[in-house]
Amino acid sequence: MRKAIPSIFLSTLVIAGCSAAEEVKAPAAKVPVSQTSVESARLRAALLPVPKGMSVAYGPELGAFGTLKSTQQGLAAVRRAQAEQPGCAGAAQLDAAKPEVAKSPAAVIAFSAARGSITQAVVSMPAETFPAPLPKQCVDYTADVGGTRVTYRTKTLKMPARGDQSRAYLTTAAGGKSNAQIGSVMIRRGKLIMSMLVVGQQVKPQGLYELASLADQNLAKVAA
Repeated sequence: MRKAIPSIFLSTLVIAGCSAAEEVKAPAAKVPVSQTSVESARLRAALLPVPKGMSVAYGPELGAFGTLKSTQQGLAAVRRAQAEQPGCAGAAQLDAAKPEVAKSPAAVIAFSAARGSITQAVVSMPAETFPAPLPKQCVDYTADVGGTRVTYRTKTLKMPARGDQSRAYLTTAAGGKSNAQIGSVMIRRGKLIMSMLVVGQQVKPQGLYELASLADQNLAKVAA
């Protein structure tokens, strides 16, 4: 698990060497001047600093959420996965296929190390909104990912409340000769939404909570 997952949608595809993450080798994105607005700079300030023992693998990328390279590759990867429960691939996440989400200013960054990766996105929404909880049918489902049958089992974590709304999950992806865990966190403060994925062979809830606390502190400063 050496490469980062540069999209909040790729949690459904993490298996067998990080799957679609192999496609993304882009350095920090060069953002056109038109996108380097005050809002984009504000969102960039909400991103996590480089965690100890990790390095920046992607980004920061700034701009309209739906136009970001990371978002586009994530959506393409989800379309390629054939899930037995349609809709589970992006469940409980921001839906970049919706115009109001796609047009929203965003900042994305990813970090990696030998033990796994962390991907974070901060999006400024047009109104106070938050993704619905994971549907029951998506708690346990299978999908065909590049010819490998992958089983995803997700449990809701009892993470301490953060921001105005927050939610955390731990997903185990098993298939082929590899297993992976994906810890996911969503936090809302006002119209800002922070999404984070932590991927590795084993993701400890306490470590996920600590990252969420730090991310929320940054979000609070930007949202104030």
